Amino acid sequence: MFLTISTTGVPERPATDLGFLLHKHPGKAQAFSTSYGTAHVLYPEADAERCTAALLLEVDAVALVRRGRCKGRGGAPDAALAQYVNDRPYAASSLLAVALSAVFSSAMRGVCKARPELPGQPLPLRIEVPALPARGGPALVGRLFEPLGWTVTAEPVSLDTEFPQWGDSRYVRLVLEADTLTLAEALRHLYVLLPVLDDAKHYWVASDEVDKLLRAGEGWLPGHPEQKLITSRYLTRRWSLTREAMERLELVRLAEADDSEVEEIDNAVGEDTEAEEKPTPLAVQRRDAIVAALRASGATRVLDLGCGQGQLVQELLRNPAFTEIVGLDVSMRALTIASRRLKLDRMGERQAARVKLLQGSLSYTDKRLKGYDAAVLSEVIEHLDLPRLPALEYAVFGAARPRTVLVTTPNVEYNVRWESLPAGHVRHGDHRFEWTREEFRAWAAEVAERHGYDVEFVPVGPDDPEVGPPTQMAVFVTVDKTVDKKEAKAA
Repeated sequence: MFLTISTTGVPERPATDLGFLLHKHPGKAQAFSTSYGTAHVLYPEADAERCTAALLLEVDAVALVRRGRCKGRGGAPDAALAQYVNDRPYAASSLLAVALSAVFSSAMRGVCKARPELPGQPLPLRIEVPALPARGGPALVGRLFEPLGWTVTAEPVSLDTEFPQWGDSRYVRLVLEADTLTLAEALRHLYVLLPVLDDAKHYWVASDEVDKLLRAGEGWLPGHPEQKLITSRYLTRRWSLTREAMERLELVRLAEADDSEVEEIDNAVGEDTEAEEKPTPLAVQRRDAIVAALRASGATRVLDLGCGQGQLVQELLRNPAFTEIVGLDVSMRALTIASRRLKLDRMGERQAARVKLLQGSLSYTDKRLKGYDAAVLSEVIEHLDLPRLPALEYAVFGAARPRTVLVTTPNVEYNVRWESLPAGHVRHGDHRFEWTREEFRAWAAEVAERHGYDVEFVPVGPDDPEVGPPTQMAVFVTVDKTVDKKEAKAA
């Protein structure tokens, strides 16, 4: 199997610059050993006007069989029929993708020490793959490559030219042309999409494949219209891995929409907090107060918005009165820890039907949050910048609009009672603000008035006569307009 990469040059940028980008001298033919054969790099043509690099992969069929990866899950379907007679030595597949990554690793990363200015420059590129398995046909090839800026020619290969009535095979001759892409982008596209079109891999797909996919897909996969198909096929339809990849891609999308870095919004839990932490007495009191308020409201279907590591979700699951519990957080790291804490993978079917963990941002409306009896925002609002509070307010009180909303937040006045807290400091490094009782009550009253709720306030923790409780909780309940109208008529 082989492919060619061609480019053209101009006086100020000769085509032979391709040799610098690929880190392979145009005047030499080089060979590289791979796990399944030998990869050869050679240049059929190389001058200032036009340069073509070819990657030829000689597959060792015996090595392929001995490694046993062509059989069972993840193996190529043709190879499952016959160990030695199959298309693997001739058609582009994950074998060629792995060879691309191994032989052109620096080029794929966009690194060129000799000419560091070259990797960032778009090139007029033409890539040819003579035999490409395409499950989905030429139409799918176009849907995968065209959104990335390629002009695509995918010519079906006949089963037999002597018998045209037999129709076309599942193979195409692929030609890709573009002049707005860098070589690194082109190689990453091929690395992902070759095995996706083949819809098989020659090796067992493990969890590290998610990281490989996200690295190669950086900058183009999060916004690709066929993202779900690409992710599922690349990970050989392994549901758990596909879900993990899709969730991480959604986090990238949220970060881009928020014009921020992924790390900035995926910071609810530190790297060193995966071990289960011992809850402080105040945390226990806070959860007890929330559960008591939810029980008093009669809620059975509850949202924990900003659920973090899932402590409150775990507490709610212990109470059979809550028949449906949804935990939502923007941080995938937090949701992963919550899943471990709840032991979702080992939970019984009936219990598992009561709980769901979702990734999402409270800065945006989310139709998944509508129709619930109650929502809890426990120690959440203080993690947002003040200008973002109106968006959260509308998403929860305006769009989702549960009957009851519980909001807890630190009382900054109580901070003077913490001996270990330096004067003027907030309780957590990620807190953007901490309110006095008066400030919190003023905000809550305005929210209630704007969205048709009544609100009352409940102290959580010891209620100090001078500075109040350490945690303050607002209980919002929707105003029953029907009752109001009846009362107005009676008056």
